Amino acid sequence: MTFIHRQVWRESGLGVTDVEELQRTITRLEQQTVDLKASLEKREAEPEAAREANRQLTRALNERA
Repeated sequence: MTFIHRQVWRESGLGVTDVEELQRTITRLEQQTVDLKASLEKREAEPEAAREANRQLTRALNERA
């Protein structure tokens, strides 16, 4: 936030504290989004890894026969 933005905000009567709280909330929500995306990617990767393991096992069993 530039100096002029801060000055206008203070003069509006809303107070800098509100902006700082909003910035903390934004940061927290952005981090939560990153964490949730990582969790989702992990959940999506686990079944794919299991399917690949099953394919390899099936191939190995078929090669024996």
